[in-house]
Formats: sequence, structure tokens, C-alpha cells
Amino acid sequence: MKVLVTGGAGYIGSHTTLTLLEAGHEVMVFDNLTNSSVESLRRVGELSGKKIPFYRGDLLDETAIDSVCAEGGIDAVIHFAGLKAVGESVANPLKYYRNNVAGTLNLLGSMERAGIRQLVFSSSATVYGASERVPLSEQTPLDATNPYGRTKEQIEVILSDLCHSDPQWAITALRYFNPAGAHSSGRIGEDPQGVPNNLVPFVAQVAVGRHEKVLIHGSDYPTPDGTGVRDYIHVMDLADGHLAALQHMQDRTGMFRWNLGTGFGSSVLEVIDAFSAAAGKRIAFDYGPRRPGDAAISYSDVSAAQLGLGWAAKRNLAQMCEDHWRWQKSNPTGYN
Repeated sequence: MKVLVTGGAGYIGSHTTLTLLEAGHEVMVFDNLTNSSVESLRRVGELSGKKIPFYRGDLLDETAIDSVCAEGGIDAVIHFAGLKAVGESVANPLKYYRNNVAGTLNLLGSMERAGIRQLVFSSSATVYGASERVPLSEQTPLDATNPYGRTKEQIEVILSDLCHSDPQWAITALRYFNPAGAHSSGRIGEDPQGVPNNLVPFVAQVAVGRHEKVLIHGSDYPTPDGTGVRDYIHVMDLADGHLAALQHMQDRTGMFRWNLGTGFGSSVLEVIDAFSAAAGKRIAFDYGPRRPGDAAISYSDVSAAQLGLGWAAKRNLAQMCEDHWRWQKSNPTGYN
């Protein structure tokens, strides 16, 4: 298949691009490089031994995405492009609604005009909000608690309405839990711009000396060690999930939704301990107050994806930390 990957230079996008190439697909990437680097694609090219056509552009520029989709021969789109910092979305919601929702509408319009009707959408477990009902299944009511999560929720509604209006469409929304890790080569990995918003990349930057210590938000949750519990999934397992979703849609139409997680949770302290073991050094940490809206425990029910996609996560927390550390140690300042 010929697959267009929006946001393909980013963290999950670059790993998925590599997985698609290794599976024999032809891939082209569209990215505005706001939170990514074209160096990631150069390294994906090295690892795969294949050339990746790259188009620098923004989904808010409808002419730009129109011209790419109109090139012809594209069978499917995997849509990663979007802003993803929860705190920034609270401070600047219009930026998030404009970029994520309006950008997706532009993409869908371009796909429709070009006759492309297969899409895998990068959604998020944030659509479930702070639900205390665990494990979280695809039937858990959606209740996003911040603008970032609401953009994902609203896009899923748009995609569902589109499928109901036109039975030619096949669309899959993949709800990720907490991505971590890197390709086993250490050549590509997570390179957040500014201070990381997520736990594992922040722990990695503490390990490499870019920050003094990890601040744990809350030590009095009703969990075994008092810290929050989350479902961490290896980025390469996520990439495999996108490949499985693409294959699943080949003889189907309609809207599909799947959780991508491991099905169990790890606490903040367990993550820090696992990363300390991988790095061979103690990761310093301190406790701070809880963050408003954080659930004590959140992990996925992945039985639907296992049954429907034939997919399951294969890598554990130790391997996530080992691979993430290999990337961070070899690239202490990321791709720069």
C-alpha cells in the first residue's frame, strides 16, 4: 500500500513510518516540524534502507495538503499531526481547537476530493477523562477534562458522522495510553521540545543530567505506594498496532475504535525504579502536591484489540526503559 503519514517526523509517527516500511509499504510523510525534526526521517531512511518522500506543510494550509493528496496512488492515511500538551491546551484552547480539529477537517476534505477513504487516527486515552472505572474499555463513557482531550473526542465524533454519511469510508481511531521507549537501535526516539510533559521522557532527561530530579505529583493516592498508576506501552508496540489497524480495514468499511495499552498499570515509583535499573544509576525524585483532575489509577482493557485486531503489546516496562535509555544516552540533547 501507499500510505501518507501526517506528523510522520514525530515520536510515534517516525516509529510507525519505520514499521510500515519494514512491512513493505510505500510511505510518504507530511509534517510542519513544529514539534519534530526531519533528522528522525533521515535516520528512519538509514534503518530501513528506503527513501521517504517528505513534504513540509501545515494542515491549516488546505492548498498544501490538497496538493499532496492529489498526487495520486495514496491508499490510506495515518493521521498523527496535532498539538498534544495538556497544560498548553488549557492555557490556549483556541490554538488547540484550530490546529487539531480544523486541521483534521482540512485533511478529510483533501482525502475526499482525492478519493482516499481509509484513515487511521491517532486518538488518546485522554478521551476517557479522569474516570475511576478501571480497566478502561472502549465502552467507557467519554469525558475529556481538558481542551487537548476534547479535540480528540470531537474529532472521533466527526469521523463517526463521516462514516455514517458515506459507507465507503473505513476509519480507525486508536486510543493510546502512555507511550514510552524507543527503537532498539537507539537511533530514533522521543525528543520533546522544551520541558517534557510526560513521565518517562522527563525521567530520561534527569538520568542524562538535563534536570536535577523528578517531581512526583502526589504521594497519597490509594495505590500500593501512594503514587499514581498508569498504563505504559512501548512505542514499537504502538507502531505495530497501526500496522494491524491498516490491515484490518482492507476488506471492511465503517468506524472502529481500539484501546492500545498493555492492560495493566505501573506506579510512578515503579517507573523510576525500572529506569534507574536500566540506566545503572539512582534517579533523584521529590514529592509535590497532586495535580487537579489526575486519576489515582488508569489502565486499559485491551481485550477488544486482541480479539478484533489480533494485536497485543509484547514489550514490558523494563524493555521500555532500557530502549528509552539507549536512545537518550546516545542522544542526550535529542536530534539536535
